[in-house]
Amino acid sequence: MQDHVLLQIGRKIRSVRQAAGVTIQEVADKANVSKGLISKIENGRTVPSLPVLLAIIQALEVGVSVFFDGIEFVHYDGFIHKKPEDHVPIEKEKSTGFLYKLILEQSFTNLAIEIDILELQPDARRELVSTDGYEFLYILEGEIHFVFGDQTIHLEQGHSLFFNGKVLHKPTNRSDRPARFLVFYLLMPSFE
Repeated sequence: MQDHVLLQIGRKIRSVRQAAGVTIQEVADKANVSKGLISKIENGRTVPSLPVLLAIIQALEVGVSVFFDGIEFVHYDGFIHKKPEDHVPIEKEKSTGFLYKLILEQSFTNLAIEIDILELQPDARRELVSTDGYEFLYILEGEIHFVFGDQTIHLEQGHSLFFNGKVLHKPTNRSDRPARFLVFYLLMPSFE
């Protein structure tokens, strides 16, 4: 199954950048945006505005048509039906023990949604991250401790959490069993 368009764009930016042997910082400097924004786009944590995307493409020194070659756009017919075999494994930031499966990604005029199932292994690790939008978590099984800003919230099966993703955050699994939870992202375009 074809990856969704926002993931394709983020992955294309990363692959073109790496093939050219340039760093995130070099692309950010040329596009006049922050290094963090490029990283968020590559990892699916923000949606670039059209001017930002075009500036990044120009910074990568590829033509727009060349950049979008091979990216497939999904047509929305009023409903989207997904089966478990349609869930796409994805990688976000560098991490250990974070197993994401993309269920749905859909873009609208001024926002995008992404819905994932995240399986968090015991002692999973990653840095604190932020997302340009809001996040909703629903614990399907197991338990996690969610580091949110300067506090930690204990979540068990059936618990949910809604928050502004701009606050640095990360889930941790202190148990000896995997935890699974639904992650719903409401992403806003970044005009940085």
